[in-house]
Amino acid sequence: MQAWQVHENGEPGEVMRLADVARPAPGDGQVLLKVRGASVNFPDALMCRGHYQVRPPLPFTPGVEICGETEDGRRVLGTPVLPHGGFAEYAVADAAGLRPAPEALDDAEAAALHIGYQTGWFALHRRARIAPGETLLVHAAAGGVGSAAVQLGKAAGATVIGVAGGAEKAAVARRLGCDVVIDRHTEDVIAAVKEATGGRGADVVYDPVGGDAYTQSTKVVAFEGRIVVIGFASGTIPSPGLNHALVKNYSILGLHWGLYNTKNPKLVEECHEQLTELAARGAVKPLVSERVPLAGAADAVQRVADGVTTGRIAVLPGVAA
Repeated sequence: MQAWQVHENGEPGEVMRLADVARPAPGDGQVLLKVRGASVNFPDALMCRGHYQVRPPLPFTPGVEICGETEDGRRVLGTPVLPHGGFAEYAVADAAGLRPAPEALDDAEAAALHIGYQTGWFALHRRARIAPGETLLVHAAAGGVGSAAVQLGKAAGATVIGVAGGAEKAAVARRLGCDVVIDRHTEDVIAAVKEATGGRGADVVYDPVGGDAYTQSTKVVAFEGRIVVIGFASGTIPSPGLNHALVKNYSILGLHWGLYNTKNPKLVEECHEQLTELAARGAVKPLVSERVPLAGAADAVQRVADGVTTGRIAVLPGVAA
């Protein structure tokens, strides 16, 4: 079979190489999956660089999120067991972690539902306890995890303010349903959020960016607001001023979705059921900006690493180059 492999750490476009390799052999409790679609995630780029908290042994195949097909024909969602990731014709995954692919979504959309939308659901509902009528501020609103948070926020009855970088991404954020869109390239984010909220600020802030975005969040979070830290796409990990959190009376919440798979997998299953229901009634629909053949995976991962994409890119091994 064909699979992309990383033999040394570096930029994805330089270190990912397409090769003919043997199909992976499932271990105990694992299943072999034919990859129908693989979603490109920022952690794929971080793993190529050797900067992610999980460091698979070299060589490894990136691709942490797939829609696959079991040997008995079931269409499922899963997170492949590294080093046999999803940018390949076949991958392996833990049988216990597989979830039925929603019928309302095609392979590319389904491949983008699992990690981003689970992350958004747990961040908004489990960690921040968002309530109808509250204001949600989403940084990188046109990106993969940001676009999921926008849709989930609207489904929860929140007023959603989306921050995006540039006119094209701002337009995407509007199409996603943001009530207010702020272009951080041309607008003062802090002033714009205060104006949109009558000076009150945002009840919940969804931050997958870190760096300057986090600093802005602390200046616009409302009384008893909650900042949910998702990741650090900016490359800068903030050092929060806890005295500031004390004086302004807000909470800083961390969200590592992967922990729920080991600490409370029942919640992951319940979340998937809710996401499937939301997809069935059209309340959520992953934004797939591009669908590329397997041969285009390295370029896709590099562009996600460079921050020039919107939504998700789906790699479809069954599509001819």
